[in-house]
Amino acid sequence: MELLPTIWFIAIAVLWTGYLFLEGFDLGVGMLMKLFARNNTERRVLLNTIGPVWDGNEVWLLTAGGATFAAFPLWYASLFSALYLPLLVVLVALIFRAVAFEYRGKVDSDSWRVRWDWAIALGSFFAAFGVGAALALTTTGLPLNANGDREGGPFAWFSGYAVLGGLAVVCFSLLHALAFLALKTDGDVRHRARRWFVRLLPVLLLPLAGWAVSVQLLAGKPWTFAAVAAAVVAAAAAWFLARQGAEGRAFAALGAFLVLGSASIFGAVFPVVLPSTLSPEFNLTISNASSSDYTLGLMSIVAAVGLPLVIAYQAWTYWVFRRRVSAAHIPEAHSFLPAIAAKAFTTKG
Repeated sequence: MELLPTIWFIAIAVLWTGYLFLEGFDLGVGMLMKLFARNNTERRVLLNTIGPVWDGNEVWLLTAGGATFAAFPLWYASLFSALYLPLLVVLVALIFRAVAFEYRGKVDSDSWRVRWDWAIALGSFFAAFGVGAALALTTTGLPLNANGDREGGPFAWFSGYAVLGGLAVVCFSLLHALAFLALKTDGDVRHRARRWFVRLLPVLLLPLAGWAVSVQLLAGKPWTFAAVAAAVVAAAAAWFLARQGAEGRAFAALGAFLVLGSASIFGAVFPVVLPSTLSPEFNLTISNASSSDYTLGLMSIVAAVGLPLVIAYQAWTYWVFRRRVSAAHIPEAHSFLPAIAAKAFTTKG
């Protein structure tokens, strides 16, 4: 087995797992703006929990995509060309979400805030669903021909696996956000988030478990089946710890569930990076889809220097903003835009 392509396959799997772990809870918090928060103060509490970190979390998405492009250009070309419609939806959703974060608090108006709240919630939902669908199809297959091109129309990618993957990431993000809010907030939001986490964990983890089991049935190995079993144990531990009020350990146990589940999925399909549903002969693998050893070697040197710095900076950010947030920390709302502009934006009809 080729060493450098294997290392970079593992690195990309780690980057996607890191993205799902970090962006998962802030996408979930975005969706909970309309599903969980009861009033504007609670919505501001939710936003303040992710305000210092959400844009840093998205760096993992860019890094995962960039690493795929550089290390496995054929994988990148086939995947992104076959999924240009759902990935375009993800891009637009992330843009709307980012703009909403910046503009929501600019005008002290209920109608203004409601519009941006919906932008945050829907942007978070479509981003999570699109990423989940893309990752599921990466591990279950697309209709690729011998040249790595998609066969069929622009919706040839749409399948039960795409829906399953989309729901898996959406549901996991919601659950991860509840665990995060129980860890990061205080007062009624904290206690309500923990209750919802305990009640919904068995339901919200089903799609991700279904995705992992489906991949095992398609291409599982003994150790990946063992990883699935360990993930089930981690999920049970998260539920038990949350019931006991150990919010930090429950959050960590849910993270262990994600890591083990992700390892079982990527490990099962290895060394295939993108299966073809037309014929196994058309599969893209770490051998036929990778860059040259020189390119991978140079990338390894750059990553060895840059990646620890990025991780250290992000860890420092989380440490600085580690305190819990409560309604008592939220100041009175006020407008930042000039009155004329505010009136123009909030006038109905």
